[in-house]
Amino acid sequence: MPFLLIDFPAFKPIALEIGPFAIRWYALAYICGIVFGWLYARSLLKNERLWAGPAPISLLQVDDFILWVTLGIILGGRTGYVLFYNLPFFIDHPAAIFKLWEGGMSFHGGFLGCVVAVMWFAYRNKIPILSLGDITTAVAPVGLLLGRIANFINGELWGRATDASLPWAMIFPNDPTQLPRHPSQLYEAGMEGILLFTVLAIMIRFGALKRPGMILGAFILIYGLTRIAGEHFREPDAQLGFLWGGLTMGMLLSIPMLIVGLILIVLAVRRGAPKPLGAIR
Repeated sequence: MPFLLIDFPAFKPIALEIGPFAIRWYALAYICGIVFGWLYARSLLKNERLWAGPAPISLLQVDDFILWVTLGIILGGRTGYVLFYNLPFFIDHPAAIFKLWEGGMSFHGGFLGCVVAVMWFAYRNKIPILSLGDITTAVAPVGLLLGRIANFINGELWGRATDASLPWAMIFPNDPTQLPRHPSQLYEAGMEGILLFTVLAIMIRFGALKRPGMILGAFILIYGLTRIAGEHFREPDAQLGFLWGGLTMGMLLSIPMLIVGLILIVLAVRRGAPKPLGAIR
């Protein structure tokens, strides 16, 4: 083995085991992502300075919304994986659709599930859709960070083969080729999690929540860019491989996000920030 090649850490698949109950790393990432996201959302809603007055969403409403967005993530993520990544297999094995413990979730499907949850909840509770979308996407990088770390711990969704002289190249135990590869899960954790969260937090600090749709648009645009960048280091799903012109499914699904995100940002800028109560008109 080359001197610089890093051994993949030997992680156990079970994160927490209490008697007959076992929680795997991926499930723990979902649980912690939702809990931490909920706490962060509450802290943003409590800070009236960020909204130029009382937030348009109450703390009780965001508490109720947690169940909706959780269902959106799970149902949308699984549906997206079935449709976008492995439809022929699931047509032949429909019962496997419900075996979530075997893995298989799509971010793009989960995002669309969240969009449905946001629109439905906002309509039922008569709250601004764009503001609810802003608060949802402001906290989303927390879950993305933990999810990518769980991918790494599970030794799945590994990167493309690289030269063994790369100091951080790894051989993943489940890789049948046993080639040194990029730990692309960590690249994505840094871009989709830490970088995206930091950029959105800075935007919020400078008043982006006062322009409904701004954070939502920035999240969609930046995620699309970081996902496309990350796909250059990530090995495509074996059942799909590379598509047209060397593109991957993740790249293709992210391209519309660039357009939608840019449109939302432009509309938010043109719309301007709402005037505070009592301002001269």
